[in-house]
Amino acid sequence: MVDVSEAEFDAEVIERSRTTPVIVDFWAAWCGPCRALTPLLEQAAGAREGSVVLAKVDTDANPGLAQAFGIQGIPAVKAFRDGAVVQEFVGAQPREVVESFFDAVAPSEAELLAAAGDEQSLRRALALEPGRADASIALARILLAGGQDDEARALLEPLAEDFQADGLRARIRLHEGGKYEQAIAALDAGDDEQAFDLLLAGLPDEDVRMLIVGELDRRGAGDPLVRATRRRLAAALY
Repeated sequence: MVDVSEAEFDAEVIERSRTTPVIVDFWAAWCGPCRALTPLLEQAAGAREGSVVLAKVDTDANPGLAQAFGIQGIPAVKAFRDGAVVQEFVGAQPREVVESFFDAVAPSEAELLAAAGDEQSLRRALALEPGRADASIALARILLAGGQDDEARALLEPLAEDFQADGLRARIRLHEGGKYEQAIAALDAGDDEQAFDLLLAGLPDEDVRMLIVGELDRRGAGDPLVRATRRRLAAALY
């Protein structure tokens, strides 16, 4: 459990929730129902061994936060994931409600295994949740780097409307055609900048475009290389 002030809220709650769910208890010292709820929240968080963080905000000491999140009654509990509120409740609740709330927010075993990212963990994640997209894509990347195209293709087959899956399917087709081997090798080596340079030279090939788009999605929109490559991609296509 961590006590959070207005000055710390962005770092301890918003940014932290991008990697670990954060449940925020808005409370005040004079609030009797708050004192009844807090032990249940602490026990639920402790039982989940770090897979979810419990933060406490004293609304009297931090009125700006109370106003920003529309707190009209306490205790008010809000769960944050990826920087936003995803679940909430108001008022003291029985243990079973609190446990269900934490279960809905905390990552599943498969999600934790997928986040680990090694081949064994990814295979276990898919055994628990077959067709899970993040685990399927991550395992497909490992398999492709090892030359196991057929198994990777089977993993990707069920994934529709996913930029990364589309890009990896395009990569398989390019590899089977003996095309852009140097670019693919650069991707496997982690040299995305060189890979993008080589692939951009191959436009307007549609498989090349799909592979570039998929790899840009992997890196994320805020990445400087992504922004620069998107400009070059647009210039080459349009």
